[in-house]
Amino acid sequence: MKKATARKALPAGLAKVLKRLHYPLDVILWCVRWYVAYPLSLRHLEEMMAERGFEVDHSSVHRWVIKLVPLFEKAFRKHKRPVGKSWRMDETYVKVRGQWKYLYRAVDKAGNTVDFLLRAHRDKAAARRYFEKAIDRNGAPETVTLDKSGANLAAVQAINAERETPIKIRQVKYLNNIVEQDHRAIKRKARPVMGFKDFRCARIILSGIETMHMIRKGQMKADGVARTAAERLYSLIM
Repeated sequence: MKKATARKALPAGLAKVLKRLHYPLDVILWCVRWYVAYPLSLRHLEEMMAERGFEVDHSSVHRWVIKLVPLFEKAFRKHKRPVGKSWRMDETYVKVRGQWKYLYRAVDKAGNTVDFLLRAHRDKAAARRYFEKAIDRNGAPETVTLDKSGANLAAVQAINAERETPIKIRQVKYLNNIVEQDHRAIKRKARPVMGFKDFRCARIILSGIETMHMIRKGQMKADGVARTAAERLYSLIM
């Protein structure tokens, strides 16, 4: 990314978000990307910017992340590669305001992220909401592999009851190793910010981590230009 990006040349949506953020654009984008790409805390980024001659408060970095990540995720959705028809679905745990919340996720058999959804509860309603969102965005799978969770099974059965062609359900634990391994990549990046103070902020930050994770896995459609993962992320909103 070039050092001095002129704000007047920015897309209207980005320019509106950045209107009151009085820092060089490159500094803002560096901080947002590093925060969702690496296991760094806001304090780490404050120190890293100070070493580069920029006086940035950690609360400013948090504000940039909350404002910009939704733009990145929305744009990425338009460039996301299709996923396979065999899904491995599971949920993992995230602490928000001292309480465990549930990040529902699925990958296809090649390890590509299907979708994700943070929910306050771990039950049939939460699992069904996840599947409805994932199907709406990615199309219906032919097969879903689950763990032994009765709630997840009940959710897919409820969806199948309304479908002409039911989704095949498998409950084979070893087949879900791929999604459990993928959870680790997300939680490793999220660990420095675990203990989210707010559900909305947790949802946004996790969506940024998931988006960067998908870009690194090659899930962004190619545009014929050789780009690094960082350049691909920036290209979404520039």
